[in-house]
Amino acid sequence: MDIPLAKPYTDDREIEAVSAVISSGWISQGPKVMEFEAEVAEYVGARFGIATSSCTSALHISLHLQGVGQGHEVICPSYTCMATANAIRHVGAFPTFVEIDPLTFNLDPDAVGRAISSKTRAIMAVHQIGLAAHMDPIRKIAQEHGLAIVEDGATALGGQYKGSRIGALGAPTCFSFHPRKVITCGEGGMITTDDDAFAEEARILRSHGASVSDLVRHEALGTVVASYPEVGYNYRMTDMQAAMGVEQMKKLPWILQRRHEIAQFYDQKLAELEEVEPPFVPEHSVHSYQSYLIRLVANGKIDRDELLRGMAARGISCRHGIAPLHLEPYYRALYGETHLPVTEEVSRTTIFLPIYPTLTEAELHYIVDSLKDLLAHGD
Repeated sequence: MDIPLAKPYTDDREIEAVSAVISSGWISQGPKVMEFEAEVAEYVGARFGIATSSCTSALHISLHLQGVGQGHEVICPSYTCMATANAIRHVGAFPTFVEIDPLTFNLDPDAVGRAISSKTRAIMAVHQIGLAAHMDPIRKIAQEHGLAIVEDGATALGGQYKGSRIGALGAPTCFSFHPRKVITCGEGGMITTDDDAFAEEARILRSHGASVSDLVRHEALGTVVASYPEVGYNYRMTDMQAAMGVEQMKKLPWILQRRHEIAQFYDQKLAELEEVEPPFVPEHSVHSYQSYLIRLVANGKIDRDELLRGMAARGISCRHGIAPLHLEPYYRALYGETHLPVTEEVSRTTIFLPIYPTLTEAELHYIVDSLKDLLAHGD
């Protein structure tokens, strides 16, 4: 078999939607972007959605509008995508890497509290691979110390925390539509918020700081002239991407259902293996299962990297756990040698298994059987 780690779920409806946009002659940010924004905002339960070119640009804008700037510090996990820390550096601030909870692999609130300094201005709460961070204690810490929160929900569309969907938990939340995410536009991002002023300013910043959008100027037949009261960015989503997004939102309930079915299959089968620990999901959360991450917890016949090679030899693409950012060359050079033992141990002992909606029952059994065989017998 040839089984990739992830595969976007698209069909002729996306092709037709994008084709219609191209035929319309309006392919940049326009009415389809507005439609996609409204659908995402309504789905998560937020008042506003602001589409962007990527989740990274969404995080950048959100940090900037939360008052984070030159020389400030933002607390975040090291166990996350490089984009999380890159966005912090884009505003001139510095990430303060802290430990993760050894069960959820999300921010450890106690570690957040210990890391606050006079330069700390915000907490970046990452909802890692679709599981919500424990927001109640994080919010309490932020309130006590006057800190802003930005939620990195890149992987978490469809996830829930205490009955509310990620994206409507109170802080600006940033999503990604990269092909490996729950739904995709090819690329693209989105900020959700309930704050009128924040939403309006984010829309201005994403489009060079223009006071009105291209679409408004187009519809006014040249009678409206934009002004540029501040320096902005070219962080716009195109209508071609948004047309894909609108179609993907129609598929989202089934995509999430299918991901949960696959996760439940893995959970049941892997419970038989003492060498493997399936993902932990607290009772108060609903996982979106953008990824399925297992942890090797006992001495098997094969180590993590050999296991990856063995699965690849069987045509199954897996990946090692998230690489800690504090060990990446850029941050080693910036901060010197630092250690986060829990983060490093989780990274060394975790593996992503394939998960995407069109995985067949035969493929799932083949994945699990291959994993069992390698753990029991090695190469």
